[in-house]
Amino acid sequence: MQTSQSLELRQQQQLALTPQLQQSIRLLQLSTLELEQEVAQALLDNPLLERIDSEQYGTESADQAPANLASESSALGFTNSAPDDDNDWFPEASESPSLARYLKEQLIMSRFQPYERVLLELLIDELDDNGYLQCELSDFLAYLPEEAGLDLDDIKSAYQHLLQLEPAGVGASSLEHCLRLQLDRERHRLSPSLARNAQATIARHLPLLATGSVQRLADALGVSFVQAQEVYGLLLRFNPRPGAPWADNVADYVVPDVFLKRVGNQWIASVNSRIVPKLKLVQLDGWTSQTHPELAQQHQAAQALIRSLHNRHITIVRVAQAIVDHQRSYFEYGPAAMRPLLLRDIAEPLALHESTVSRATRQKYMQTPMGMIELRSLFGEGLPNEDGSSIAPSAVQARIGELIAQEPSLKPLSDNALATLLAKDGITVARRTVAKYRDLLGIEAASQRKARALAVRR
Repeated sequence: MQTSQSLELRQQQQLALTPQLQQSIRLLQLSTLELEQEVAQALLDNPLLERIDSEQYGTESADQAPANLASESSALGFTNSAPDDDNDWFPEASESPSLARYLKEQLIMSRFQPYERVLLELLIDELDDNGYLQCELSDFLAYLPEEAGLDLDDIKSAYQHLLQLEPAGVGASSLEHCLRLQLDRERHRLSPSLARNAQATIARHLPLLATGSVQRLADALGVSFVQAQEVYGLLLRFNPRPGAPWADNVADYVVPDVFLKRVGNQWIASVNSRIVPKLKLVQLDGWTSQTHPELAQQHQAAQALIRSLHNRHITIVRVAQAIVDHQRSYFEYGPAAMRPLLLRDIAEPLALHESTVSRATRQKYMQTPMGMIELRSLFGEGLPNEDGSSIAPSAVQARIGELIAQEPSLKPLSDNALATLLAKDGITVARRTVAKYRDLLGIEAASQRKARALAVRR
């Protein structure tokens, strides 16, 4: 076999990701908290970086980007001051009452021995967000010193005291236990037959209760439909998560990356300069790269970080403004007017790649007159209409919510009926899609809404 050698000339294009470009991509997708951690680490690693502590903050819109970035010692920041009403976005966090605090306050008003109070507080601290105690009582023995002279019976006694606290069902070990505790509190108000049927449902037929089928529950209990409906209405009033109201009070604040404000007939997006890290290069007298070559790399890295941070915030506000322009009707008329929006719809007008838009909207939030909105939530594929156009899923959800809000309480609309009404509006969706959107809205099925309405009437 003979081989030969030859020379060929080929021309091809190749994208090279420089270290600065890689840094810009990485910083763009960071959330506010992650960016703050990244900057803090850079300040520790690079002696030529310095943070500016300034009390003057402002906002910058997409049309107000700083034009001159050549000065190496200039700070990265935006100088135009924010309107006074933009300073109100900070939440005034107050200490929300927790379930543990609420239960311990009840202990103050009750007479317990010192060791009982200690055991009760120990049990209370182990409750989860739903108010359940998931661990075994015997596990608490490991927390008690031997010299205390307490045993498992003392823990069981304290546990019984816990079960008597408000709200009913707190301290339960399971859903069945929780409902049974609440039934015991109501037993004196119920007829013997209703209490007996409710107890049987809790013990053996909880899956049927979840389906919302009163007839199947009646067949399983061997009672009439009316009796099963009474059981269903009673158990529907019980709270399967007695600790949830306190868990929901825990504030989960997010910091807006962008402000949205209406100026005349325009919606203007501006970056939140309060979260913009303001960095500058440290000035060293007599410093040159020749006299201190070991600092040359740090100097270059500091320049690259300042420029990457600037590019990050400019990109975010440009993307946010493009989203606002596309979803203008949403901000003026509400969720029902939201339009379908894909990444390419924003990327093409801005001459950006879709992945850049995706990174610019990852865990980024915008403070609007309608409240805090995640930028990602404004995207979504459209559902086809009969006229060939498309409608955003959020608009369909809003319409479903409107139809359910207008329904007669004792004759709620089924998912099939909702799909039929949507079709009359030109929105063609399957029943399963209606059920999915109804669940996303936190609305119960028609059978459960009817049972709850009947229970309220009684």
